[in-house]
Amino acid sequence: MQINRQHTIAAMVGLAVATFLIWGWKDDPKPRYFHNEGKVFGTYYNIRYESTADLEDSIKAAFAAFDNSLSMFNPHSVLSAINANRDTATDVFFEEMWEEAVRVNALSDGAFDITVAPLVNYWGFGNKKLPPTPSLKGKEIDSIRQFVGFEKIRLTGHHVLKSDPRIQIDGGAVAKGQACDVIANLLKRNGCGNYLVDIGGEVVTHGVNPKGEKWRVGITKPNLNNEGAQDELQDILAVNNICMATSGNYRNYYYDGNQRRSHTIDPRTGYPVQHSVLSATVASSSCMRADALATACMVLGEEEALAMISRAEDAACYLLVAKNDSLYVVQSENWEAFIAQ
Repeated sequence: MQINRQHTIAAMVGLAVATFLIWGWKDDPKPRYFHNEGKVFGTYYNIRYESTADLEDSIKAAFAAFDNSLSMFNPHSVLSAINANRDTATDVFFEEMWEEAVRVNALSDGAFDITVAPLVNYWGFGNKKLPPTPSLKGKEIDSIRQFVGFEKIRLTGHHVLKSDPRIQIDGGAVAKGQACDVIANLLKRNGCGNYLVDIGGEVVTHGVNPKGEKWRVGITKPNLNNEGAQDELQDILAVNNICMATSGNYRNYYYDGNQRRSHTIDPRTGYPVQHSVLSATVASSSCMRADALATACMVLGEEEALAMISRAEDAACYLLVAKNDSLYVVQSENWEAFIAQ
């Protein structure tokens, strides 16, 4: 009788274990591709990733935290407080941006400079919406340049110190790229091995798409003559592990008399750039770095941009250049090898 009872208990335990395994296996979600999209930082994001759960809430929380750090349009952000000369401690996002800005400023011989904000505003591409009075340009620019220059600010003990309170920081040339890195790192921490993060055309990819193939990323063809036309693609890249950013002068501009003023300002001269490079696409070790380098390429122009990229060692560039009413592609020597990594 005791033996039968033991057999019965053992059978019941075995059945419970089997039932748990069966139901546990059924409830265990299988990875699938999710697609989150929307508007953020004045542009659009498109994120695709393979996961066992939808991470949209976590992604939106990361966007909010980033906005509270580096947004120039959020009056409560760390960056806005610094620009308003309020005593504010910097955070990890700001300090990561600062470190990259220091590196690219040195690499570009000052062509990339986050203190360019007063000049951006002066030319009507920031908070100030009206273009300057032509007759006053020279004197006003000379005056503004007195408080533009990376050497006039420093980061000490989680605080930004300025030599002049009129110095302001513009993080727009790295923000979208840095945000891509932030979301990519979030996906990695959640076990995602296959993903594409696209924020306003800045891109981080890893692994493969839902078809098991490399991700396909387009480079837009600049359109100067037909503003209402739909964007065309100059090239389509098949990539799986890449951080890439594009900067261009063919969308955000206005005419000042008969001169076309683009939003890319050379901090060394105080004027919008006037050369033949229409767009620069850079691939690098991080999307934040690619973003900063792409902006520097647009400031420098073709020859100096190629020279800078060759010094960078961890970057490659793809330039679209206008010559004699035609569009030409100019690549750094390592472009093909870099995007094939």
